[in-house]
Amino acid sequence: MNQNHNWDLTYFYKTEEEFQRDLESFKKLIPSVASFQGKIASEEGLTGYLTLDKEITKIYIKLAFYSSMRADLNRKNSENVAAESKVELVLQNLINVSSYFEPELLAYGKENVEAFLAKHPEFDEYSFSFEKLFRGQAHVLTADKEALLSAFSPLSSEAGNLYSMLTVADYKPKKVTLSDGSEIEVNLSNWTSIMGKTEKPEDRQAIFECLYSYYDDRKNVYGEIYNTGLQIQLANMRTRGYSSILEEHLFHNAIPTSVFHSLVDVASSDEGTAPLKRYYELRRKALGLTKHRSYDRFLQLAKSEKTYTYEEARDLFFSSIAGMPNDFQEKAHEVLKEGFVDVNPAPGKRTGAYSNGGYDFHPYILLNFQGELDDAFTLAHEAGHSIHTLYSEEAQKTLKQNYTIFVAEIASTFNEHNLLDYLLNSGTLSKNDRIALLQKAIDEICSTFYRQTLFGHFEYEASLLAEKGEPVNADVLSKIMIDLYARYYGIDIKEEKVKPLVWAYIPHLFYTPFYVYQYATSFTSSMLIYERVKEGREGAMDGYLSLLRSGGSDYPVEQVKKAGVDLTSKEPFLAVVKRMSELVDLLAKELGE
Repeated sequence: MNQNHNWDLTYFYKTEEEFQRDLESFKKLIPSVASFQGKIASEEGLTGYLTLDKEITKIYIKLAFYSSMRADLNRKNSENVAAESKVELVLQNLINVSSYFEPELLAYGKENVEAFLAKHPEFDEYSFSFEKLFRGQAHVLTADKEALLSAFSPLSSEAGNLYSMLTVADYKPKKVTLSDGSEIEVNLSNWTSIMGKTEKPEDRQAIFECLYSYYDDRKNVYGEIYNTGLQIQLANMRTRGYSSILEEHLFHNAIPTSVFHSLVDVASSDEGTAPLKRYYELRRKALGLTKHRSYDRFLQLAKSEKTYTYEEARDLFFSSIAGMPNDFQEKAHEVLKEGFVDVNPAPGKRTGAYSNGGYDFHPYILLNFQGELDDAFTLAHEAGHSIHTLYSEEAQKTLKQNYTIFVAEIASTFNEHNLLDYLLNSGTLSKNDRIALLQKAIDEICSTFYRQTLFGHFEYEASLLAEKGEPVNADVLSKIMIDLYARYYGIDIKEEKVKPLVWAYIPHLFYTPFYVYQYATSFTSSMLIYERVKEGREGAMDGYLSLLRSGGSDYPVEQVKKAGVDLTSKEPFLAVVKRMSELVDLLAKELGE
């Protein structure tokens, strides 16, 4: 029986009419929000506002999930993209109208708010968000200034919107002619798979330059888009009184800047980069290359023709978690039910993969499944996010379910660690299989720990330039990348012609600034938590599940600390470097080095 590989969005709305009715209801509630202005500093006023807020939040989240996911299925469908924009505009109207709330609540005072919550336990789900608000009181402006800023807030996402239009909506793949005369189309979804199967260095170079020529042709526009986002961050930093753009992004979740700096210091140090550089030199020799180019990372050290159907990859994941608690396994099956996973690439479909859900709504997973080993790991990764969502929804009230990105990637990479071990310990691996999986393990550290830290380091260096009032453009951004690739990898990417434009290729740098470093902190946390679970340490699995259940009810560094990892020190990051070095040693033995 053929399985449905597409999302069933009728979970949200069965008809367009239902969607439009909710959108109109949402619009009609906004004046009611405005009516509470000047009334928040009273029990009656705060009760009325929060009651309305709970109602309007539920409607908005449903509208937002549905409209954004429907648009992601085909970004070339202008009607669906327009519907998504309509929801965003109505939300913006709500933000503008409700801009008085935080200043009025702060004026009411922390003691009065705590007394109110003690008297009204039905609003307990607001307690942590209120705690964060009072913690950041120094960065909240007066009501009139907040209202002024809210009028300009649509521009805060404009850099991401422009990037999406240029990179997704307007994107047209190109074709390249290879050395044997054959012609292939190169696009954002298939190029990494193609590169891994292309033997001749000149063909890999041609494929890479074909893909990056899109960014090269538009590099000045991409540079200005990035600078626009940076200037918005700078304006917000100065207006709200943060000491730096970095602090601006970390403050809300009480992440000490020392966590970011410890990560960067370890990953970019001579000690930290030594196993990474050794790995690339090991690869160069094993592959018989004169020079190892950055795009040669897709080449496999051992050939394997193994591919997976989606069903095979799903069942492999289920087998890998057979030793986990029953509740965990049940949730894994739940998140991969038909209708909640959109599997295959399609024209106009958003690239990459993600899990979307929370606020009491069932999580959905978007994939672009190509049948490679990496796709099997991506499935396990995104299932981890969705399992996390179900645990959070089960244990927390609605407004405490939305966990931070800092914690989110722990659940996803935990599944990847487990799947890797399952395959390595399957007892059915040939020498080539072992080499391939060791490479997979090392490449995961390369991509999740080192590469994401490098991109976070890039953002930090660019932010320092903006804070100093120095120009930020395509050439400046490329120069930062050139320096960082030399520092981390020991590679001169100037020799790769268009590689310095890698900053334009990374969507997160435009959509969600200072996001990507959290992949590295999460990987570090999940690696240490997983090792303890694997070793069977008492309470390790319970601690991990408690982390998943905690959702967004605490500050992320504290959540991770309760699960046994202290990211305020350098030790966890040094442990990743040590693990990398051990894996490179094992690979060297397998390769006969």
